[in-house]
Amino acid sequence: MPRKAQTESVSDLNAAPGGAAAVDRALSLLSTFQAGDEALTLAQFAERTQLYKSTVLRLLASLEHARLIRRQDDGRYALGMEIARLHGLYAASQSLDGIVLPVLRALATATGESAAYHVRQDQGDSWVRLCQFRVDSSHVVRDHVRAGDLLPNDRGAGARVLIAFGPEAERPRGAKERKLYEAIRAQGYCALVGDRTAELAGISAPVFRADGSLAAAVTLTMPTHRYDERYVEPVRAAAKELSGQV
Repeated sequence: MPRKAQTESVSDLNAAPGGAAAVDRALSLLSTFQAGDEALTLAQFAERTQLYKSTVLRLLASLEHARLIRRQDDGRYALGMEIARLHGLYAASQSLDGIVLPVLRALATATGESAAYHVRQDQGDSWVRLCQFRVDSSHVVRDHVRAGDLLPNDRGAGARVLIAFGPEAERPRGAKERKLYEAIRAQGYCALVGDRTAELAGISAPVFRADGSLAAAVTLTMPTHRYDERYVEPVRAAAKELSGQV
């Protein structure tokens, strides 16, 4: 059996009541980073947290898997890309939630379906679709996407809108796909049944910044059996209301 530490760790001294000790310890590793720290060694983590190096290594493996920590070539550990994603989501939500959420709530109330605000999240040479805001349907049967979830960038009404009104160079070159995106731009919205998954339908419309560039997509999702073309206009109206404000 491992011998008991003579000195309580930082996480033990600041444990969350009713929380999980392993989570407290993992978070204590992230909290060790201070201003000016580009990366930390295993010894620095152990010294600052008062945890055994073997314990630190196991926790770092989990944090690295979650992209919260990144191991460098020199063996030191730096903050990972997931930290940047969460920071961007937090910063954007603090400035936009008072604008976007009331519109989504009104849309969800008017239609009874789930309303979301999707944006592009760049990841190196590619991108994913980020559900930045979400208001759930009151129906028991609905999709269960949450704010902060990453979704496919090539399927679903929201993804199609982000492609259609995004950079021209990223649009597919095939004749069938090209015709689809031309139609979406011409009508100003996208309505698809069974595109991301066979059980779901979606209606999405673009949100533009004041300079005319694409900011996001307002998307209404529902089970296929509840799809209703009458929801197109409320979605377009919501997107138009947000355009120029974001």
